[in-house]
Amino acid sequence: MTPEDALWLPLRELGRHLHEGSLHPTALAEAALARLETAGPALNCVASLTRERALVEAHRAGDELKAGRSRGPLHGIPYGAKDLLDAAGGIPSGWGLAGHTRHVERDAAVLEHLAAAGAVLAAKLSMVELAGGMRYDQPAASCTGPGINPWHRGSWSGGSSSGSGSAVAAGLLPFALGTETWGSIIGPAGYCGLSGLRPTLGRVSRRGAMALSWTLDKIGPLAHSADDCGLLLEALSRPDPEDGHLAERPFSYDRAALPARKARLLVPPQDLAGCDPEVEAAFRAALEVLKPHVEIEEAPLPTGPFVEAATVILSAEASAAVGDLVAGQAVQALMAPETHRTPAMFRIIPARDYINALRARQRFHAELLPWVRRYDAIATPVSKRVALPLDKRFSEYFGLNRRTQISGLGNLLGWPAITVPNGFGDRGLPTGLQLVGAPWREGRLIALAEAFQQKTDWHLRRPPVA
Repeated sequence: MTPEDALWLPLRELGRHLHEGSLHPTALAEAALARLETAGPALNCVASLTRERALVEAHRAGDELKAGRSRGPLHGIPYGAKDLLDAAGGIPSGWGLAGHTRHVERDAAVLEHLAAAGAVLAAKLSMVELAGGMRYDQPAASCTGPGINPWHRGSWSGGSSSGSGSAVAAGLLPFALGTETWGSIIGPAGYCGLSGLRPTLGRVSRRGAMALSWTLDKIGPLAHSADDCGLLLEALSRPDPEDGHLAERPFSYDRAALPARKARLLVPPQDLAGCDPEVEAAFRAALEVLKPHVEIEEAPLPTGPFVEAATVILSAEASAAVGDLVAGQAVQALMAPETHRTPAMFRIIPARDYINALRARQRFHAELLPWVRRYDAIATPVSKRVALPLDKRFSEYFGLNRRTQISGLGNLLGWPAITVPNGFGDRGLPTGLQLVGAPWREGRLIALAEAFQQKTDWHLRRPPVA
């Protein structure tokens, strides 16, 4: 097995090769750097290589493993971080924005946690400008160009963690970090045939991450399998006394976390309405695979102004968080012309609307927590259509009903979600199964997703352009 082939391995297997000495971390890092350098530009997925750091960390990991010191299953494995996560040592963060460069002397908390686990930072990965907070309507909203989907080069990899989705799906890296405010982990993972995990809000420290919306932002992994996501969440969910929004609830991964009884699975019909036929067929087939493990109930989601509340909160907080970066003439630097009017729109949101949206969310939390706890997971497609062509606008391609309703509700209330690939649709593009659950129950979602992957091989498929 070559180091290039090893980049596709599940993290447990890859870690075993590194621990046994049949593969050296430096050789693996060099293979990843070569792939990022040669294949990355065609996918618009690399913001910057971290070559010097990667080789130092890989050499250290090799010495430690040779001496019998193991930091765990991620020791010596290279990865990429979305380009809004701080990295020390002069490594720039561009936030997807033309002309913006941020240098810091300290890693983001999640990079510190992965360094403690022995993982090797190989690249900062491209993203939609300002994490998509400017209400972009087309794929080219990034200073590095549109994220290219490895399954079909005329299609988008998803946003705003576009580079993370492209790089892992193309086998340039075994895993990457993304962030989600409203769909930016689950979306790229689903479009690119990956497994992606959005943790419960407050599970993972956000210190050192660009803020878009303080009460909606989450950080999580994109990888090849649900098991990979479980290993990564355990490494990421460490204490951080400097993040006042972090809950004291580190995640301990139990690979056998399915309940002894059959799991209760809710399928909301409104999130199937309007799906492409191939998307719905793949979703129904996935339910058949899960049937031995679940009792399925088809019933609608609760109704309420969830999307409206989330939109007001996101708009107000984004204005405060990044508004100064695009004030005045600086807005003309935004790559997507339709976003040039967004800062002015954000500034006219009345304070009472923001406060009322926060109060409404508090009420939704109290009302819906007993309801969501009745289920082990809510199952929907990731998207009602596969990834859009690069020359299409979202409003044109998806129409008014472009998002599943569970996306708005789940992100508003900070509920966790996982997606795993479950088939292919139009243009040979992947489809994804999404499982959403009650707060702090990531273990059940991961176990259900892994039960599905033990009986299918969608997560083992490689794109034709890899």
